[in-house]
Order: sequence, then structure tokens, then C-alpha cells
Amino acid sequence: MLTVCLGNYCRSPFAALALARRGGDDVQVRSARLIGKWQDQPANPSMIKAAGRLGYDLSTHRAQQITLEMLDWADTVLTMNAAVLETLRTICTEDNAQKLGLYLGDRDVPDPMGQGGDVFNDCAVLIETGTALHIGRLP
Repeated sequence: MLTVCLGNYCRSPFAALALARRGGDDVQVRSARLIGKWQDQPANPSMIKAAGRLGYDLSTHRAQQITLEMLDWADTVLTMNAAVLETLRTICTEDNAQKLGLYLGDRDVPDPMGQGGDVFNDCAVLIETGTALHIGRLP
């Protein structure tokens, strides 16, 4: 599974972490970005804090650019919003296009960038809850 957002700085790295925890050893998840200035940079400090409140350690994340190899690797590509989904549709192969979808199915995960800690916390809860759409319910 591959999660993608604009910068790989807030939403997609946390989504990858949450999906990996929920899926356990049976699920491999990576995250990537379309554009941005955070290549090889850690996640946003506010998202690291929000993740920590939910028991996740996002401190080792480093942002990375999406590649065609990543798209080929993934069985499912989950985007955080419709704009990222549309951009990916223009750059991927026909085979990879069939793998694409929105993380929340029919709506965007709002981008918390530039907002306060409460917005990051709400975003993290929304992302964690959204794992149920992709991996079975927690025991």
C-alpha cells in the first residue's frame, strides 16, 4: 500500500504508520509526496505531536518523492485528497491508474498545514479512523 499527499510532511506519513500498525506484519505501507520542499525532511512537528498523542512514533519519517517504481510496487495507492488523485492519474500508467483511490473513499482528508495543534489532532484521528476502510476491524 502507498499513501500519497502533496508534501509527504503531514497526512500521508501518518496514514502509512497507522495502516502499518493496523495491518501488522501482513501489510507493507510506504508514503510519498507529489511536490514540495521537504525532501528527506522529518514530518511536521505538529503532526509528530498529534501522532504521539495516539501512541505512534513518527519521528523517524523522512519525506520522499513519489516514483514510478513506487507506483509499480504498490497494490493500492491511497491519496489524501482529490487534487492529488487527479494529478497521479495524469502521470501513472494505465495499470497503475486502476490502483488509485481516495484514502477516505469519497472525501478528502483536510490538510492541516498552517493550522493549530487541534487541527493536526483532528486530522490524525480522522486518518486513524480511516484505516478501517482498508484493513479489517481491530480485534
